[in-house]
Amino acid sequence: MPAPAPRPPAARRLGHAAAAIGGLALFAYTLRNTGLDTVAVGFRRVGWVFIVILLLSGLRFAVRAWAWVLCTEPPHGLRLRDTFPALISGDALGNLTPLGLFVSEPTKAAFVRDRVSLMQALMGIAVENLFYTLTVAAVIAGGTVALLAAFDVPTTLRAMSLLALAGMLAFLVVALALVIGRLRPLSWGLALLDRWTLAPAALLHRAEKLQTLEDRVYTFARRHPSRPLPVLLLELGYHVLGVAETWVTVALLLPAGTGPTLLGAFLLESINRFINVAFKFVPMRLGVDEAGSGILTQVLYGSSALGVTLAVVRKARMLVWTGIGVVFLGLRGLARPDTRDV
Repeated sequence: MPAPAPRPPAARRLGHAAAAIGGLALFAYTLRNTGLDTVAVGFRRVGWVFIVILLLSGLRFAVRAWAWVLCTEPPHGLRLRDTFPALISGDALGNLTPLGLFVSEPTKAAFVRDRVSLMQALMGIAVENLFYTLTVAAVIAGGTVALLAAFDVPTTLRAMSLLALAGMLAFLVVALALVIGRLRPLSWGLALLDRWTLAPAALLHRAEKLQTLEDRVYTFARRHPSRPLPVLLLELGYHVLGVAETWVTVALLLPAGTGPTLLGAFLLESINRFINVAFKFVPMRLGVDEAGSGILTQVLYGSSALGVTLAVVRKARMLVWTGIGVVFLGLRGLARPDTRDV
């Protein structure tokens, strides 16, 4: 198993604990307002189709794993059977702890160290995350525009949506600049810390390797012009499968005679992406997913209970895949990454 990460400062540990406790409290409050009986009825409606939901979410992991394969620097080779379990394992640890990306990404890299060096693994992960982030920003921005254009939303939700839209558009510009290699945030940050004599000695010792890694990541698209389009299509496929999963779940939860819409499924998927980005520090997005989905389904379908139940079904799906990820980690028996490779 991977060695535990260095113990974070007390203030950060308190912040992580507060995030987990706050999410749990919001989760309990939302369930209480909705009613456990209502959620239980929703689960019964889903029934055996939960297997279909699991398969759709598994396909989502598969397309991102394939994108990671394409983002690996030639001639180093990763296969889908390498990246798929690595992605699920990293996602499992990221969901279970408030550390999120700080745990999930190193876990993915450590998982494939028998195939490529740690440096190559981290580079491929960083490139794939860059393309993924670009599509996430586009989906969130598109969903916000569609919501404001198609529905009469409450003033508070409208203000929050406009704020999210502005943030995502700015984020999209930055992500595009990173993809085409116009920005070097790591190099800029290291130079600034060095100028102010604030950079730790260990970081400065690895500065050259880190800058080389940054350069390889941000020039990937220029050096391999045939790769960006298929990677982007795979990342978009991830979101399409997410919309399909949401559509299937909502179709089962809605009363007989009421059908879901693709627009509604897209909007619910876009807010789910936003919650995953904004509340990554909350384990399994406890509470915030239920609350956010409930607010949106109240606007879309006149029922906040629908959104809460949808989010709880999503939690059950997440728990299954988290369990599978933990099993992969146990079978893999990961050794501690050798940080000298970075």
